[in-house]
Amino acid sequence: MPGTHHFDIIVVGGGHAGCEAAHAAAQMGAHTLLLTHNLDTIGQMSCNPAIGGLGKGHLVREIDALGGLMGKLADQAGIHFRILNRSKGAAVRGPRAQMDKLDYRRETKAALEATPNLTLRQGEAVSLIVKNNQVQGVMTDWEYACHASAVILTTGTFLRGLAHIGERTFPAGRLGDAACMSLSDSLRDLGLTISRLKTGTPPRLDGRSIDWSKLEPQPGEDPPVPFSFMHKTIQRPMVHCHIAFTNPRTHELITSNLHRAPLYSGQIKGIGPRYCPSIEDKVVRFKERDRHQIFLEPEGWRTQEIYPNGISTSLPIDIQHDLIHSMDGLEKATIIRPGYAIEYDMVEPTQLDDTLAVKGILGLYLAGQINGTTGYEEAAGQGLVAGIQAVRYHRELPPVRLDRSESYLGVMIDDLVTKGVDEPYRMFTSRAEFRLLLRADNADARLTPLGHAIGLVDETRWREFQKKQKSIQNARTTLHGTRIQLNETGLINGRDRKTAWEWLRGEESRAGEVFQQAGLMELEEEIKDVLTIEAGYEGYLTRQQEEVQRFRKAEAIQLPENFDWDDVPGLSTELKQKWKKIQPRTLGQAYRVPGATPASISVLMVHLKASNRLK
Repeated sequence: MPGTHHFDIIVVGGGHAGCEAAHAAAQMGAHTLLLTHNLDTIGQMSCNPAIGGLGKGHLVREIDALGGLMGKLADQAGIHFRILNRSKGAAVRGPRAQMDKLDYRRETKAALEATPNLTLRQGEAVSLIVKNNQVQGVMTDWEYACHASAVILTTGTFLRGLAHIGERTFPAGRLGDAACMSLSDSLRDLGLTISRLKTGTPPRLDGRSIDWSKLEPQPGEDPPVPFSFMHKTIQRPMVHCHIAFTNPRTHELITSNLHRAPLYSGQIKGIGPRYCPSIEDKVVRFKERDRHQIFLEPEGWRTQEIYPNGISTSLPIDIQHDLIHSMDGLEKATIIRPGYAIEYDMVEPTQLDDTLAVKGILGLYLAGQINGTTGYEEAAGQGLVAGIQAVRYHRELPPVRLDRSESYLGVMIDDLVTKGVDEPYRMFTSRAEFRLLLRADNADARLTPLGHAIGLVDETRWREFQKKQKSIQNARTTLHGTRIQLNETGLINGRDRKTAWEWLRGEESRAGEVFQQAGLMELEEEIKDVLTIEAGYEGYLTRQQEEVQRFRKAEAIQLPENFDWDDVPGLSTELKQKWKKIQPRTLGQAYRVPGATPASISVLMVHLKASNRLK
């Protein structure tokens, strides 16, 4: 095949993890190859046509803050935007948007094609080239080798993917795409432990066959709130979603056909996502409920295809038709694509270090569902981090580590490599100990300086960021220095009154009045929101910062490399085995390994001090 086959970085897979990994590596100046089985499905939204949500929206904002793609692409392709949990505390509010799936895919490919240093190539990686425990590239199905000093595998659900529709099974990475059948063997040959997971998707419906008059409309927010910190408004037209419900007829139909459900017949062996269960699983697990909510989500402007979010299923097609028709408004709905489940191989993520590198194999990185996660956002976040780390490795620079106190990306990676997974991992705000500090609204303040320092954030964005931070600081100073009074009739100046900041701290619902009296009405709304949150949660934020300092003290205590855990007296055999497997890098990470206790950490500290092994 003509052209060079030598690169700095090779990314295998064109899903959300692969796209972010390839873009990040190339943006940082590395000569990068993105190798994918089909160039036409780069950025494909295989399941839900949406980006963001609770926890997931935080990840998208962090990806954007570091200079990644997903937030910008979502703004360009979005057709329905909402802030979930808007009525609740700032820490748990999550941006979410429906996508035009075709536009999202097109925008993704266009963005990659416009990225300098990036080569896109169609083909399948059938095996890894590894010598002396160091990756050197991949062998393709076209029988030529591509060489690089680092390889990032982002294979999604394609590793030995097996689709299930009722009693029928067939190899597939997703419906209509072939599975990758050989790369798993290459990973096993390296000594890696491989497990099986399962995910699924609902049938797609023809919107023209739905009786919308029987369904509850769900409009998006007006005006829509963008994902990317570089976008102030969304100008494209929006669509409504609608809400339907299952009912006792639906549930009876499912329970009477469980013997034909692969999930319950024993046909499916892989473990599915607990927090995104199939409709069969919902009906069995929540028998006390007589209905479940279904969101009917348009898949784009140019299509009548509707995604019924909430009824993922692998039941036979005839049963899928019956259960759809049992619901009000869907009595005559036409299925244009069947729902199905898919089993696939994943690598136990405790075999990775906190840079997403495979332990003992230099230059090999894994990102996305191959690490046991589920969701576009989790995959994209891992891909971005893996791309950064691979370039740093290629340049013989120290890795960039994101810890749990500064990002949801850090929380996710630490969870994966320290605790492992026994089901597909999904991000939630409840996973973050310091979630009040890790809000979606301040992701740029937390991470954009790092993105600029490592070469991902360009100068245009950096100037915009600095301008915004200066505006926030100036407004903060004004609020602290301006004294006002609020009463029932409005605002009255007063030299000895409380500062605007103090009023803002106790009267969030009257923030508009405070900003008006302080002369700050011209501030952008996103800046007002940041200041209102900071003032309202000031005491909690201070306490959480103190907790972060204690956390970082434990993280600063580094454990010796190649430490012999059997030498530590007084520990259980089970905990020693876990610490041997994980090889925690810091005392804090050792404490987070399942089974570790304060007593075991004390024993470890005493041993390290006695043997002068503390760094």
